[in-house]
Amino acid sequence: MHNNAGILILAEASGGKITGLTKEILGASRRLADCIDEKVGAVALGPSLAGLEDELIAFGSDTVYVADDPSLAQYTGDNFAAALEKICQKLSPRIMLIGHNSTGRDLAPRLAYKLKTGLVPESIDLEIDSDGKLKSVKPIYGGNVMAMMALKTLPQITTVRQKTQEPLECMASRSGDVVKLDLDLGMIPSRVNVLERVMHTYTGIKLEDAEIVVSGGRGIGGPEGFKLLEDLAQTLNGAVGASRAAVDSGWVPSDMQVGITGKIVSPRLYIAIGISGSIQHLAGCSQSKTIVAINKDPEAPIFERAHLGLVGDYRKVIPQFHETSRKLLEQ
Repeated sequence: MHNNAGILILAEASGGKITGLTKEILGASRRLADCIDEKVGAVALGPSLAGLEDELIAFGSDTVYVADDPSLAQYTGDNFAAALEKICQKLSPRIMLIGHNSTGRDLAPRLAYKLKTGLVPESIDLEIDSDGKLKSVKPIYGGNVMAMMALKTLPQITTVRQKTQEPLECMASRSGDVVKLDLDLGMIPSRVNVLERVMHTYTGIKLEDAEIVVSGGRGIGGPEGFKLLEDLAQTLNGAVGASRAAVDSGWVPSDMQVGITGKIVSPRLYIAIGISGSIQHLAGCSQSKTIVAINKDPEAPIFERAHLGLVGDYRKVIPQFHETSRKLLEQ
């Protein structure tokens, strides 16, 4: 088949704009495409991306492929996998990049199976080797080891972890094409019926989007201790996270959990307070630019991975740190 798009990405939108993860993947795709002299295509499935074609082009796409089929109005793994299968069969891309979020974790394995190709999940770095093959770096063994993987089959599919790629600067003057696709999906048999969608409302910055994260663990001692963390995070314009131990103890809700079974974050600054530093937790924050650990146990494993460490009682440390931070920010 004729190769119309060397690299395809799945575009996603939220609140009438393309997501930050989509911008990051477009930036990565543009850099990869320039290495192999290929084009970047963004696939826009369903009505949620209607009218966002210019934005996708401004952030790096050469072509936006629009499939506004009625069956794609709501996401299910069956309908999106069927649509992407047809698109990949039409365009024969060499590389397909999908965000490593709840959609990507569900969709990418389905698509790889349908196309009889491989999948590298949760990539944190991407490069093109001398043979023009995509090499993906991903964490394994709870983030203790980084593995470089390459696929022999096409398309090479990988999901990309959030906050690991740099988006391009938005260029409204960038030119590109918009191609409408008639996929003739018909009635897709779905094993899932969406009865209702309940959107979680955030009063502050989303944990996975925050540039500064203040996290608490078992050492916090109870839910009342998280009030100190919330006040500090508010001053720093950050978000509050937690270890699984704090969540399992019922001190904070599960959507605050950072770790391999929680959310993956990669902020500029991650402050771990009363967190021992289990492999499972570190897998969720190991890509942070700077990790600061505060723990009264000098033997806590977190100190082995932290860039800065302070041994002490957080009840004494945090109020002083908070006050100093507030004064510095007011200057």
